[in-house]
Amino acid sequence: MEFRDLKKQYAALKNDIDRQIDEVIASSRFIGGGKVSELEEKLAAYVGVKHCVTCGNGTDALELALMAWGIGEGDAVFVPDFTFFSSGEVVAILGATPVFVDVNEDTFNMDAASLEKAITGVVADGKLRPSVVVPVDLFGLPANFPEIRKVADKYGLKILEDGAQGFGGEINGQKACSFGDISTTSFFPAKPLGCYGDGGAIFTNDDEAAELIRSYCVHGKGKMKYDNVRIGMNSRLDSIQAGILLPKLAVFAEYEVADVNSAAAKYTELLKGTVATPVVPEGFLSSWAQYTIKLENREQRDALQTFLKEKSIPSMIYYPKQMHNQEAFSGENDYGVDYSVTNRLCDTVLSLPIHPYISDDDVNEVVSVIKEFLGQ
Repeated sequence: MEFRDLKKQYAALKNDIDRQIDEVIASSRFIGGGKVSELEEKLAAYVGVKHCVTCGNGTDALELALMAWGIGEGDAVFVPDFTFFSSGEVVAILGATPVFVDVNEDTFNMDAASLEKAITGVVADGKLRPSVVVPVDLFGLPANFPEIRKVADKYGLKILEDGAQGFGGEINGQKACSFGDISTTSFFPAKPLGCYGDGGAIFTNDDEAAELIRSYCVHGKGKMKYDNVRIGMNSRLDSIQAGILLPKLAVFAEYEVADVNSAAAKYTELLKGTVATPVVPEGFLSSWAQYTIKLENREQRDALQTFLKEKSIPSMIYYPKQMHNQEAFSGENDYGVDYSVTNRLCDTVLSLPIHPYISDDDVNEVVSVIKEFLGQ
């Protein structure tokens, strides 16, 4: 059993993916070209925004967005405490200060009340400018953007949606990666829409930001790549990866999101009354980057993971360490924010195998082993 079975997906899409790769090799357009442009147009149309700019990876996507806003020293950027390191790393790279915010117990996403407390703490301290909120669409579920937007607007902050795990999710029919003033995603292979290497994308309706980001992606180019009008970086999506993503995007929209939701629903039904299962609020749709259960404590969680491994069932812990406790961020002021939910989640969460191609038999097997472990 695979945690996220890319082999099954490739077997289903082999002819289309191989054809795309062959076309890129035959054309010898390995950087840029028609495949990248076509993908950007289709991604923008799927998400429902004016602009999509592809780049080298999801971390670069976040950094490029912050660069477009001129974020740097003296800026406070608010990031969930329960997320992958890159969400805060890009803030520090640019000289700004990440301020960590607690998350919701049920959804694992940024808590709007904790966000407001962090903002008021920064304002009261008076040393930093509250500038940007980075809600993360964790495990495939969009953050609570209606509530977060209220807080951001109240204090004049921009929203950068980190949709690295959330591509394909929705709130009331509106697609993830459209909720931020700028939004980003990752095409890391294990993501809901993944390529066969690294890749990322930035989404926005802001014409000026899109133009700046396109420049920053190619060494701060002006009218051409040898006309350098600002300091940028080298961050481009390879044409082969664009070709791989084109047929993947088509089936992602056609059936993969629906199929992975069916698998998640089966897990939830079978695990009812056994363990705490993921919560999807009314009006929300998850793309299920992970299916994450909660156990009673760290000892039980770790013991279950060991038991699953003994039965040849893979599982993952996202995330075992809080952002505010990462050594790289030591010395950052937490502004009195209570991280009790994140602390609890780091001790209790466990992610189970899930993907659009998982069989009912595999789901049944995972559930059976969990119930065996719990003596049910």
